[in-house]
Amino acid sequence: MTEEQRRELIRLLDQGENISPEWARILFPPEKREYELVYFGKEREEDILANTLAVPLQLVRTLGNNGNGWHNMLIFGDNLQVMKRLLKMKKVGQLCNADGTPGVRLVYIDPPFATKQEFRGTQDQKAYQDKVVGAQFVEFLRRRLVLIRELLADDGSLYIHLDKRKAHYVKVVVDEVFGENNFRNEIIWRNTNSHNKAETFGNIHQSLFLYARSSRFLFQRTFRPRFRKYVESHYRHTDENGLKFRHSDLTGDGVREGESGSEWQGYNPTARGRHWAIPGYIYDLVEDDISKFGVIDKLDYLLKHGCIELPRKLGGQPQIRRPESVGQGNVLQDIWAYQPYTQGIYAGTKEAIDEDVSWAIGDSESTGYPTQKPEGLLARVIHSSSKRGDIVLDAFAGSGTTIAVAEKLDRRWIGIDCGKLAIYTIQKRMFELRKEIGNKGTTLKPKPFTLYNAGLYDFSKLRELSWESWRFFALQLFQCRDEPHTIGGVQLDGYLKGTCVLVFNHYRNPGVRIDENTIQSLHEALGSRMGRRLFIIAPSLTFDFQQDYIPIDGVRYYALRIPYSIIHELHQREFTALKQPSDELAVNDTVEAVGFDFIRSPELEYECGVNKRKSEMLEEVFIRIKTFKSEAIVREPLRKKGNLETLSMVILDYDFNGEVFDQDMVFFADAIEKADWEIRFPARQIGKQVMAIFIDIYGNEARELIPCEKFGEGAVTGKVPCRKRTKVR
Repeated sequence: MTEEQRRELIRLLDQGENISPEWARILFPPEKREYELVYFGKEREEDILANTLAVPLQLVRTLGNNGNGWHNMLIFGDNLQVMKRLLKMKKVGQLCNADGTPGVRLVYIDPPFATKQEFRGTQDQKAYQDKVVGAQFVEFLRRRLVLIRELLADDGSLYIHLDKRKAHYVKVVVDEVFGENNFRNEIIWRNTNSHNKAETFGNIHQSLFLYARSSRFLFQRTFRPRFRKYVESHYRHTDENGLKFRHSDLTGDGVREGESGSEWQGYNPTARGRHWAIPGYIYDLVEDDISKFGVIDKLDYLLKHGCIELPRKLGGQPQIRRPESVGQGNVLQDIWAYQPYTQGIYAGTKEAIDEDVSWAIGDSESTGYPTQKPEGLLARVIHSSSKRGDIVLDAFAGSGTTIAVAEKLDRRWIGIDCGKLAIYTIQKRMFELRKEIGNKGTTLKPKPFTLYNAGLYDFSKLRELSWESWRFFALQLFQCRDEPHTIGGVQLDGYLKGTCVLVFNHYRNPGVRIDENTIQSLHEALGSRMGRRLFIIAPSLTFDFQQDYIPIDGVRYYALRIPYSIIHELHQREFTALKQPSDELAVNDTVEAVGFDFIRSPELEYECGVNKRKSEMLEEVFIRIKTFKSEAIVREPLRKKGNLETLSMVILDYDFNGEVFDQDMVFFADAIEKADWEIRFPARQIGKQVMAIFIDIYGNEARELIPCEKFGEGAVTGKVPCRKRTKVR
């Protein structure tokens, strides 16, 4: 600290002024490093790991008949809080690959870049705002990278997908978190055709950075298919079955004794300084096991079965037929400009084409989700850095490409996303899977997977739990250590930051209230033997007082209310909720949550009808939203309270089958508002009943099952009949 800094600090303390956060690095300088990334708001890694809330996972439903072993996981919630929970699972042996290795083998993330910023002011103000936004994004991602590093298996790896706007910032951050020595590759992915811009070079690529968890990491070489021109120039012959082949040498360099150097069919390899060398692939092409035959007997057998062609002139060299199906193309390098969906190692086919379609998403795999990546790209990533049965994690799951490909390549998977649209998109995608990459071929029934909520919970489901399950969830919710103990004859359940915790057993005492007399009785039994605080966890309606705590003789008795409690002494940050987008451009915005909340269905009022058009073919139905008010309890500076302002989107299943919601269409709030708060769609689309899910900006839902009759006479007459769609299941 300089003399000038000392004087300034003394002045601030003497005048009672607040000390800005910048003083932290002056008063408590970090460990000296050769170089370090410094920016506003950067946290110590130790604080990130210690202060991140590990929200519990609430099972919503399991799709498919699941057993007792591993089950794939689709999680709605903030990925930072979810990964902290997964890290706790890893530590207790609940996050293992099929070979028993703890931790995630492969993480792929395609994070948002927070580029949609609206700011009005002077140029200097905007420049400052851009810097703040940049620092916030860097720290947003860095916190998640710290958790990812801890989640990975010792031989695991991370692929982080970026574009030109943030790639170079993030490279420095990942170098710091993972160690520059663990950087393995920058992969250049050509994701589009040419952009002819007069003012600059066309930007036609994105980058994937590959990092290993340690010096020992899993990597499998990947081969690309042969180019068509290569096949046409080298495989010029066709057999009787129409399959292409080429002639290959039957000999190898060097002289050998015995049969390997003997003359056969007039050809003497020894005289040419060579020996007979039958390629290994030939044993898989013949019906009989000839591996134990002598060399000459093998050659006779292969000649008899049409695998060898003799030269036209005596003494010429015999050659073996090498089918096009044998072998692969070149080893994949770090520029990915060629990636057909029908690659042999992925699709079970040897079709070889050389069009540059690595960026294309065909109709068969398109979900309509913004920033969706093609399955072929993820197939390369997953094949290269994982094995069958390994856990693959995508913490920004989006449209679910990683999950779909992991399923097809027989990997275990975990997908996390903070957007309800992503969760519904992925569910639909999993029930429309096809075996081949690019979502082609025959139907693929996915293994059972479980949908979880994390950070936004359904209290009605909690009330259905057994006492032991309720107690466990309650302790997890408030980050308590599960450690039963007794003080003064009172059974306590654990500790929260060194303070005793009591989970009130409302099962054993139905109808009993916790009032000031209850607290007084506890105090008489416990006194000061437990310290200066006691936390009591119970359903909110069980408490008969409103204040956060009741003090008695210097001891504070805190009420931790379920379904809702925010006590600032327990949280490092102000509670914020996950924000759902109200327009398509905001789908991939950077969002994060702190803490937890409980589902509160919005207040909803709507009406349905038919809009008559001149042409019956254009007849459409509508859902008009009259009232939509969010009931969420959120502490934030700009809380929306008015009618319709908290609507995020409406998702429809035009023909709900009564079991699985099959997303057909998404209507964002900004478009609904422009249509006078009406959702309009063709009447011919609807089946017997429509499921409409109205989602607020905090992730709460109002679900409405609308029979087609409710839309009016036009929806049930012969003009617009109810239809039954065939769904892929």
